[in-house]
This record gives sequence, C-alpha cells and structure tokens, in this order.
Amino acid sequence: MRDRDLIDIGVLLSATGSYGTIGRSMLGGALLAIEEVNAGPYPFLFRAERVDPGGNLSEYYTTAQRLLAERRIVHVVGCYTSSSRKEVLPLFEKHDALLWYPSHYEGFETSENVVYTGAAPNHHVIPLADYLIDAVGGQGWFVGSNYIWAWENNRILRETLVSAGGRVLGERYLPVGETDVRAIVDQILAARPDFVFNTLIGESAYVFFRTLRRRAQALGIDQPREMPVVSCSLSEPELAAIGPDAADGHLSSSVYFESVETAENRRFVAAWHQRFPELGGASADAEATYIAVHLLAKAIAAAGSTDLESVRRAVGGLVLNAPQGEIRVDPDNRHCNLRPRIGRSRRDGGFDIIAEAGSATRPDPYLVWREPAETAAKSGRPRLSVVS
Repeated sequence: MRDRDLIDIGVLLSATGSYGTIGRSMLGGALLAIEEVNAGPYPFLFRAERVDPGGNLSEYYTTAQRLLAERRIVHVVGCYTSSSRKEVLPLFEKHDALLWYPSHYEGFETSENVVYTGAAPNHHVIPLADYLIDAVGGQGWFVGSNYIWAWENNRILRETLVSAGGRVLGERYLPVGETDVRAIVDQILAARPDFVFNTLIGESAYVFFRTLRRRAQALGIDQPREMPVVSCSLSEPELAAIGPDAADGHLSSSVYFESVETAENRRFVAAWHQRFPELGGASADAEATYIAVHLLAKAIAAAGSTDLESVRRAVGGLVLNAPQGEIRVDPDNRHCNLRPRIGRSRRDGGFDIIAEAGSATRPDPYLVWREPAETAAKSGRPRLSVVS
C-alpha cells in the first residue's frame, strides 16, 4: 500500500429508533477508534461511510446493500441486534465482505464473513447463571423482546437453572419497541420470583424498569433487594435513559463496565468523555465497537491489504490491549477472549463490579465445553469471584 492510503469502511448502526441510545454509544466507539487509527502510525487512513437503518429490520438489508454493492466496501463495523446481523449476513457472503460485529450475542454461530468482538454466551449468560444460583436464588421470571437474542439467552439460562434445581415461574415476550408492560409487571409481582431476567431492548426495557419499580413500591416491595432485575445487556447510557428513580440495584453480566480499573480504561474513559460528553458513560457496546475498529486496523496492517481473505487470516490470534484488559481473537472461531464480570447499577448511572473472572475466557459460542455447575469445580471451569 502507498503511504497513507485512504480506506473506506462501513459503519452500519442505528443511532435513531427504539434502541438508538445504544446505537449512538456504539457509533461513538467507532468514531473514537477511527480518529485514533488516523492519528497513529498506520500507513493508511480510515474514512467512515455511515448508514443508519433507524432500528427498522427491513432497512438493514437496504443500507447494507448500499455499502457492499454500490460503494464496494469490504469491511463493515456494525449491527446491534442479532436479527439485524442475520438479516445482512447473506449479503456479506454474496459480496465476499467482512462484518465486524461489536455486540454481545446469544452464540450458536460462526461465519467466515464475521469477526465477533462482543461477548459470547459463555462470557455473559453462563457466568450470570452461576452467580444467580450461588448468590440470589433459583426462581426466575423471564421477559424479553420477541427475537432471537431473547429466545436463545432465555433457553440457555432456563436449562442451567433447571439443571441446578431451579425453576422458571413465567416467560413472556413483547415486540421490539413495545412499551405497554403493565400486565407483565403485574404477573411478575404476583409470582414474587427471586429475580427477573430481562432481555428486553431499548425503550421497551427502559419503560419496564420504571414500571416495575413504581408498582413494586406501591405494594411495599423493595424490588432491588427482593427481586432484582438481571440482564446481559444493561449498560451505563441505558441507566441514564431509565432515570435515577429506577436505575439502581440491577445486575448486569458483561465483559466491560466504565468502572473497570485498568490504565488503558482510564485513558479510554477520559477520551470518551472529552469527545462525547453528551453520550454519558462508556458502554460495553461502545467498547466492543472501539475494539472492532482497532482490530480491523491491526489486521489490515498485518495483511498489507484490505483483501478479505488476507485480513481474515491476519486477524486470527491478534492481541489488543483493550480498555477491559488484554483480549485475543480466537483463530478457530474469530470470537474474542474476554473477561466476564457482573456489575450492580447505581443511582448515579454507573456500576459497581461485584464479581469477575480471574482472567479472560476463551470464547465458546456453541457452549461445547459447558458442564453442569456442580461439576465445574472438579473440571476447573472458571467461575466468577466475588470482589465486593
């Protein structure tokens, strides 16, 4: 490549629509990383070709087609929901392009046309299940948005709970963007579970948190203590969207929180707040998108080309000093080694980390290494350690 070649990369994120809060956070992560790449020693510059599907599933295909077929872009960072990823994946296969997917997801996929920089199920739902069984209780009530993320995560948690003697007291789904949650909240309060597993996304989730807190208080129930809401997706900017009256006391299983204590994270958080003061705290999704862009730059530099096959070979085994700690791309499945953590939300919009793994965990998207909780200690399967 010539000195400082200009490389167009696609950014396919919904900064508007029902889950625009997270989309804007992810876009911030992408833009910050692009600026850092362009200020760095690479022999190329990134130029972002941004498209916004507005959270509409049908628009993902149209906007991805524009990037891949019309603009001939080979590398695209984007998609938040699993349904949007599934929607565009055939286009990436058709046009021989690579999607850098920066979101926690439900697993059970490995594509030659995707690099996965967010958490796999053994990074979030399995550690959460272990923590709930050990520290909270085995009686759960599940509520989620009606698509594959909620279906699969609920299935994994249900199977894990039942295998440990627990029980699911109820399970309901709402369309993405639906905000009439009153009937479901009343069912939950009548059942009095040990915890509520939330896989709602966007505005549906924010209204649910507020409604559950308000109606529980009316009944004299200390909801955060008696039936905490637990999630594998709740993040800092969403706490601000929920509002201070209902933001505290929730548990989130993730690989990144803004409160992670690493030198790289302190630098990242400072840069984040200086660049995007309007976006609130940095989220796991912002960090995963930031990681995706930096890994893309490292892979192109290692390959000496933007060619898909060359970059795909180069990305396997790459190591990055990320805000959450050192990560590595697994060469077998192009997911990342990430460090599971559990945070408890605060009223001020942050998280206290209350449990974490001792080190980054190899990605297991198909849960082929999964074992019953009661045999984990014998096998040496990593479990979270309580830190506060």
